[in-house]
Amino acid sequence: MAITFILNGRETAVDVEPEMPLLWVLRDVLNLTGTKFACGIGACGACTVQLNGQAARSCVLPVSAVTGAEVTTIEGLAEYDGLNPLQLAWIEHQVPQCGYCQSGLLMAVSALLNKNPAADTEELRQAVTNICRCGSYEAVKRAVQSLTEKAEAADA
Repeated sequence: MAITFILNGRETAVDVEPEMPLLWVLRDVLNLTGTKFACGIGACGACTVQLNGQAARSCVLPVSAVTGAEVTTIEGLAEYDGLNPLQLAWIEHQVPQCGYCQSGLLMAVSALLNKNPAADTEELRQAVTNICRCGSYEAVKRAVQSLTEKAEAADA
């Protein structure tokens, strides 16, 4: 029986075992390799996607749990005319080091900023629990601060 959900804005159906982790469906069935495998227990966040706008760890999420839901991966984050403002801030503030965890970090931060475009450092620290072995946390903070400052200036 096919499992149907919205993936990056498009209806998608997959015929897999319902307990298969969403991560493996994305990577191995749908060939979307931007979402990364790291710890396999939902602790590190490299596999983070958005499920109905909320950050979710895809390595521990059975695909059956996304039936009828909206899933956004790093491939769906970019806008039609290029990179979105968060991705541009990531580049401007040189966030990536090795880069392995960055797709998960971007998805988690994006979910936070979609909910609260003026999120402060404490909200960022509480909402984004992804692990970066390179320690890019200060660069992430600078990138997010640049976006929240722009959002505040636009509201003024």
